[in-house]
Amino acid sequence: MSNEEEKVLDAMKRMDKPVRPGDLAKALGLDSKDVSKIIDSLKKKGRVHSPKRCYYAPSAD
Repeated sequence: MSNEEEKVLDAMKRMDKPVRPGDLAKALGLDSKDVSKIIDSLKKKGRVHSPKRCYYAPSAD
């Protein structure tokens, strides 16, 4: 997992609720398009799921 992926996943865990990519981008100081790409990569790896449309949360380990 890349450093950026770890940052996004850690931020999701700290927020402790499903979050939108834009909210993560603001919290991390990144571009929302970049965060969306990172989330997509994490979804493909099974590390993140979407409990409702446009919201993401870490998958249970």
